[in-house]
Amino acid sequence: MWGTSSPGFRLRRPLLAVVCLFLLVDLVLLAVFFFPGKPRPLTVAFLDVGQGDAVFIEAPNGNQLLYDAGPPSGAVLRELARMMPFWDRSIDVLILSHPDLDHIGGAVDILRRYKVEVTLVSGAEGASSAFTAVEAAFGAHGVDRLLARKGETIVLGDGVFVDILYPGDVPLPEETNDASVSVRVRYGETAFILSGDLSRWGEYRILDDTPERITAQVLKLGHHGSKTSSSERWISEIAPQVVVISAGRDNKYGHPHQEVLDLLDRLSVPSVRTDQEGTIVFESDGVLVNQKE
Repeated sequence: MWGTSSPGFRLRRPLLAVVCLFLLVDLVLLAVFFFPGKPRPLTVAFLDVGQGDAVFIEAPNGNQLLYDAGPPSGAVLRELARMMPFWDRSIDVLILSHPDLDHIGGAVDILRRYKVEVTLVSGAEGASSAFTAVEAAFGAHGVDRLLARKGETIVLGDGVFVDILYPGDVPLPEETNDASVSVRVRYGETAFILSGDLSRWGEYRILDDTPERITAQVLKLGHHGSKTSSSERWISEIAPQVVVISAGRDNKYGHPHQEVLDLLDRLSVPSVRTDQEGTIVFESDGVLVNQKE
């Protein structure tokens, strides 16, 4: 059995212990090289950050993307600690969909704890103190921001692509929700769509301005399941196998709205909710998407 030794056996020389340690490390490396095991899946985790959005994405090669950072409650750090090894202190791509508190509030904590390589934003500006704090944190940590625009694609590697679906207009809409950076994460035959707080108006813009039909196995409902988002046309054309609702327990806004839940029921689309299940994790092998237990 691993970790046991013969009775009375004891290493008498420290050098022997060091040699044995190096031999063990070599054996482990050889085992990993010659018996690599199953290929790693694409992981997409809808983090339980209360009333807000934060989605952690890890490609099979280990590259990571965080879409939104939740409110300034510390929840995003807590949930990331469950998804990432303790020694991992970097995130390759950070996308902040729009400058509302429940989407950018946790970004200050993220920038303090992790080295962020690339940050994409919509370019919309917020009037809250949280927006000012995030702007200051970007400056303090020397993080450049790039404008996300429709038609661009982020290559995470190992066949994982993140397509920017929206926004495509300059100037941006005055309503910050309708400036939400919306993306489609593709891996093989599978896809996930994230649209921040984009309203029905924005959903129609994406559908009307995209030549090919946009489909996905998993759709995160816009604006936490608010009736201002998730039009029947949007859900019907995307034809998801399941939708995710990211909302806080007993939130004051009443999200998700009953009108949206009724629409899902009528369209026979199942839903999963962070306010009921906590963090929700999906894995894809490029052919099938499964919810991880």
